[in-house]
Amino acid sequence: MTLSSCCNGADICHELDYCDLDFPNVDLNGSAAPSPESTLKAGLDVTTRKKFMYAKKKAFALFVKQLQSTNTLPPTGRDGFSKWNCCGQEFRDLRTTHKHVAAQHATEILQQTGNILEELEAAAFTSVPFNDYKDNTDASIEMSWRSPKVSDWLPDLTCYKTEDLTSEPGEILLYYCYCDISDPQWICDWQRTLCELLHLTGKIRIASEGINGTVGGSKVSTRLYINTMLLHPLLKHMCLEDFKRSDGGAHCFPDLRVGVFQEIVPMGVDPKKVSYKETATHLTPEDFHKRVEQYLSASQETKDTILLDCRNFYESKIGKFQNCLAPNIRKFSYFPNYVDQNLDLFKDKTVLMYCTGGIRCERGSAYLRSKAVCKEVCQLKGGIHKYLEKFPDGFFRGKLFVFDGRFTISSNDDIISTCRYCGTAWDKYKLCSTPHCCQLVLSCLRCHEDGLTACCPTCQEKALKRQTELYQHIKEECECTEMRPKIPIEKI
Repeated sequence: MTLSSCCNGADICHELDYCDLDFPNVDLNGSAAPSPESTLKAGLDVTTRKKFMYAKKKAFALFVKQLQSTNTLPPTGRDGFSKWNCCGQEFRDLRTTHKHVAAQHATEILQQTGNILEELEAAAFTSVPFNDYKDNTDASIEMSWRSPKVSDWLPDLTCYKTEDLTSEPGEILLYYCYCDISDPQWICDWQRTLCELLHLTGKIRIASEGINGTVGGSKVSTRLYINTMLLHPLLKHMCLEDFKRSDGGAHCFPDLRVGVFQEIVPMGVDPKKVSYKETATHLTPEDFHKRVEQYLSASQETKDTILLDCRNFYESKIGKFQNCLAPNIRKFSYFPNYVDQNLDLFKDKTVLMYCTGGIRCERGSAYLRSKAVCKEVCQLKGGIHKYLEKFPDGFFRGKLFVFDGRFTISSNDDIISTCRYCGTAWDKYKLCSTPHCCQLVLSCLRCHEDGLTACCPTCQEKALKRQTELYQHIKEECECTEMRPKIPIEKI
């Protein structure tokens, strides 16, 4: 069996806890016995030994996959979960299955671990110069996923019906993973095939620096998608917590768009010049909450902290942390220039950054740190999404803007924005009614019924001219773009 096949059918449990791989080391009399792992490791050189845990996890995943494919009973209920038979026992959940495999099949798994290590060792000498390879354990990961067939990395759907993959209610997944990808196009092809197989819609960006995606579909499909992603060795640093979930489905996106780009979030700065590897300190939602609480309780005279919203103005307009600095920028690619023109504002300050899911803070904080003016830079791990899971009624007030057909996610009843035309409290966005204008509009029900459906009077006038057929082509600009400075300068 080849190494690439050990990840075939990645619908292995996303709840896999690798502490289950602690195999018992006792002889038949219950006395301590030499560890099978130590025996296996003894025959390995130092370089190959570094990859032992990776190979062990792959072997464990392969064994569970084989168990699933040969001893699976049809799934019951709408959750899509199956039952497994092994050693005359029936297992109804994946965690107990893993514990059984670890306890009763240690010998088989360690044997397969040895086979995988042999393949890695052979590949190291045939594919990569040894001097370049011996200190780079990620090279083994590169070799292990480079299967010529995308189908080798797709889940087995023989136990699922089409309605399982298209049923409602569904959910939306938001995720990202920064990692070095040498063949982004292969990952792009894999992702497109995977999403089409699972009837998922959404948007996925792939670059040499990683992957960033938001997809929607049935809960069975999103579960299978997560399982497949977590089993891929290239995404070895991802875990279940890295996927932010919310109510939705495939209907929240018009289609599926997967592509290769220079950056997985468009900041407009070459990733080689400002790398995600130089990111700020990550704070858990709990730690971030404490820091914001301290920030809000500090007197104005003693404040040396800036709570910085890294999102666009239309996002912070309807929801943000209390007393934050929310730059009036239209897109994230303006953020570097915003930092450059406001360096004095950040000088000797502690900066607490946040965004929707965390990805913009990764390189945004790296860019800010590269200026070497701040005392400290921290970012909210998992973004507002994860914060609201822990603190739905915390310091973030209003709605969370999302880039799909829902526009917003609500965790509290606060409305912090107003209707563009009458000033009534309102936070439900709609697209400007003027064709080709991509601005979002806050127009309350009454104003909308009165025909006030454009983002500004200029666009409203364009719409009227079109209706009277006297319209001649006008450059698609309006007051919304002309009157807003591209890079605002903050007052210190």
